[in-house]
Amino acid sequence: MAKADRLERLDIRRAELEGEYRDALIAALRVTADGRWGLFDHQKDRVAKARAAPVIETLSELADEIDDMRATLGLEPFDLHQDFMAVRGPAAADAVGEPKQARAWLDRLGAPAD
Repeated sequence: MAKADRLERLDIRRAELEGEYRDALIAALRVTADGRWGLFDHQKDRVAKARAAPVIETLSELADEIDDMRATLGLEPFDLHQDFMAVRGPAAADAVGEPKQARAWLDRLGAPAD
């Protein structure tokens, strides 16, 4: 019974952390949608990359903790973080800009751009 209680508490904490991750990602996406580049790391701009680094670090730390919990619970890895990280990095010359991409992500998450 103690193990079941511990797993239930872990699952509740996992859900809370996933909510924190989503909220942090939405906040960062809103800043990007307003015109601040760097979150998606599409340009070779050191200043923008440095400005986005703390956000990326926070998201990655949360995702690592979530993935550890999901592994303990026998769940699949945290897709939202994997999907987000997959779209970061250099983009093709004809790719949409970061603000437009951020608005698309906000739509995907069902969050208004504010």
